[in-house]
Amino acid sequence: MFYISEVKHTPPVVFKTALQEMVYTLLQEKQVPFERVDNDDAITMEDCILIDRQLNMKTVKTLFLCNRQQTNFYLFVTTAGKPFVTKDLSRVLGISRVSFAPVELLGTMLGTTIGATTIFGLLLDKEHAVQVVIDKDVLLEEWYGCSDGTTTSYMKISRDWIMHDFLAYTGHSPKVIEI
Repeated sequence: MFYISEVKHTPPVVFKTALQEMVYTLLQEKQVPFERVDNDDAITMEDCILIDRQLNMKTVKTLFLCNRQQTNFYLFVTTAGKPFVTKDLSRVLGISRVSFAPVELLGTMLGTTIGATTIFGLLLDKEHAVQVVIDKDVLLEEWYGCSDGTTTSYMKISRDWIMHDFLAYTGHSPKVIEI
């Protein structure tokens, strides 16, 4: 049975990663309301469906991608149910081929592991090496559901705050696409 806690409105008592601590510190400093749950390792989108029910929202799918030469990096945010077709995204971005960035770079550039990729990883992208690409369908939701940088805690937060305040705070301008 997949464990999911009751909904909480406070940060974890103990932080598992530096990024997770940065996330909750920022939310507290900016007085941003959120709901979150603790859960067993959530790696698959199927795990996220159970989390979605508990938080009454839809978790986004967040992918860390790069071009073939590994010189351009993309944080692609789309809806959970939408299939990811590299050819389609490559066409929209105007590059020959996009693929998953190496796991090592996910850790060093965004501070996460597989299954925990989150828009909050941009807090670590001080050089703005990562381009944020948002599927326009994400903008149709009131809530933004995502990992806090771990696979064991997910949150529900205002989509407007993420798209406007958070991205402005990190200095990232999203490219909104239709795919």
